[in-house]
Amino acid sequence: MDLSKHTQKIKEYFNKIASKRDYWRDKNIYYHNQIEHLCKFLIPQNKKVLDIGCGTGDLLASLQPQYGLGIDISESLIEIAKKKHKKIKFLVNDVQSLKINYIFDYIVMSDVIGHLDDIQLVFNNLNKVANERTRIVITYYNFLWEFILNIAEKIKLKMPQPTQNWLSSKDIENLLDLADLEVVKKGHLILLPLYIPFLSNFLNRFLARLPLLKNLSLVSYFVVRKSCSLYSDKEYSVSIIIPARNERDNIEQAIIRTPILGKWQEFIFIEGNSKDRTAEEIKRVIKLYKGKRNISLIDQGKGIGKADAVRKGFDKAKGDILMILDCDLTVRPEEVLKFYQAIKIGKGEMIQGSRLVYPMEKQAMRLLNIFGNKIFGLVFSWLLDQQIKDTLCGTKVLFREHYLQIRENRSYFGDFDPFGDYDLIFGASKLNLKIVEIPIRYQDRTYGETNISRFKHGWLLLKMTIFAAKKIKFI
Repeated sequence: MDLSKHTQKIKEYFNKIASKRDYWRDKNIYYHNQIEHLCKFLIPQNKKVLDIGCGTGDLLASLQPQYGLGIDISESLIEIAKKKHKKIKFLVNDVQSLKINYIFDYIVMSDVIGHLDDIQLVFNNLNKVANERTRIVITYYNFLWEFILNIAEKIKLKMPQPTQNWLSSKDIENLLDLADLEVVKKGHLILLPLYIPFLSNFLNRFLARLPLLKNLSLVSYFVVRKSCSLYSDKEYSVSIIIPARNERDNIEQAIIRTPILGKWQEFIFIEGNSKDRTAEEIKRVIKLYKGKRNISLIDQGKGIGKADAVRKGFDKAKGDILMILDCDLTVRPEEVLKFYQAIKIGKGEMIQGSRLVYPMEKQAMRLLNIFGNKIFGLVFSWLLDQQIKDTLCGTKVLFREHYLQIRENRSYFGDFDPFGDYDLIFGASKLNLKIVEIPIRYQDRTYGETNISRFKHGWLLLKMTIFAAKKIKFI
């Protein structure tokens, strides 16, 4: 393969130090363990993984892929990797002239982009081995650490490196955008790259995740996906899940006000032991619209809470896309068309409403609830490394295949959310799905009363947030 002068120098350098690569890795094992820990959190086992700049293959091996391919420009490093990890495939390959004909679930580029001759070309090439489901994990060091790292090299605490590209986080995001790639989420880690008992854990697990302090961390990471196609013609089937408890007068309105969506759509009501003959009204509406709308009813039985109702509906749903529509109609049914269009063209992989943009009707939400929702939004934006304004809007839309993955991974967080909103948001974040909010106008109820207790449920939500912080942020 024809290499630029810069790339040839990088290749010669890594060939030269290949025999000492594992020595330097062992010398800085704490740092490398932190990178492995991050990647294992972001990348599930048994996936198809491409590791670009794989070195001796240890990071890729730690991910336990179903199919793993490591590529590196250095023949010497690849020879070592093949001997160490015989179950994984390794190739000498320059990512700047990538010729792999395979689509991967995950692509890893750890501490690589600083050595590349043409970063934009490399990012463009990633589109050859990725589809809309692929996630790309990139790590790069913070240039605030340049002086410290240079000293560490001189006193032989760190492996010497050739002069690297100087990139800020904004530079990386700009180059990704030029290659039609977009950031799903980003974060920082490692305030202390050396292991000092108690101190390293405290600094890196807690302080490195806090606002302001996180910007001083050694490593920045990005989770990236391909940008969506703006003009997708593909249509999907849609299941609209409507939990209903004491919502008798809203049942027919939910049907007649919801637009026709996709190839076909179904409505699934889950009735939760109402006292106002809601179940009888749903049966009447099913009979009235037979042949015009596909409507079914599920008796929630002994189940309690919205989360239980939604899960029962999702389990019965047959559509490609799953939607939740609250039966109180405080979110106008007409607005679900916006949600369908956004997920159809790939603007996001979980679309949810935000009630905190447009002015609300006076009785739609109490002042204390508004304040609480805004606080939770700020906390979640920090917690998930994605912008979230309104965590508790009931209208949420996602693909059925993604919900099944969330359900499969539910044991990671536990089954503790009676509303279901946090269960979906946490699950989507763990899967590195892009969460997008659509502003909606939040209206007064015209019938019935809310089933939410401000203080009881607010305290429960706070406890769930603290628990999730331990499982997502302070890992």
